[in-house]
Amino acid sequence: MNRVKGAAAAAWIVLVSTGLQGCIIVADGEHGDGYSSSDFRKQEAENRRMISALSDSATVTYVRETMGTPEFANRTTVDGVRYDVLYYRTHRVEADGNTTKDECTPLVFKDGVLVGTGELAMSRIPQSY
Repeated sequence: MNRVKGAAAAAWIVLVSTGLQGCIIVADGEHGDGYSSSDFRKQEAENRRMISALSDSATVTYVRETMGTPEFANRTTVDGVRYDVLYYRTHRVEADGNTTKDECTPLVFKDGVLVGTGELAMSRIPQSY
C-alpha cells in the first residue's frame, strides 16, 4: 500500500513540475513596461540635480546633450524672439506610469539661451495675440 502511495506522489510531482516548465512569472511591483517606481525616482532626482546646476548661459543644445531627450518640448516665436520650453520629469503627481507636464519642470530658453526654470519663467514668456 505504501508503494502505491509513493508511486502516486512521485507521479503527481512529475506531472506538476512538467506543467511548470517554461513558465516565467514577472512581477516588478509596478507595470509591465520595464520601469519600477525606484527607476522613476532616481531619474527625477537626477533631473532635479542637473537642473539646479545649470548656468544662466546654458543653451538648448547643451541641455539636450547633457540631460537627454525631454519628456515634452514646445517652441514659439513672439515678436521675432524664439522661446523653447523643455520639460524634464522631476516629481510624481500620479503613480500611474505616465508622465504628464505637471510632473515636469519647464526650462525656458530665449533665442536658445536659458532664461529660467519653473512656472515663474513660463509666466514671463510674452503671449502672442
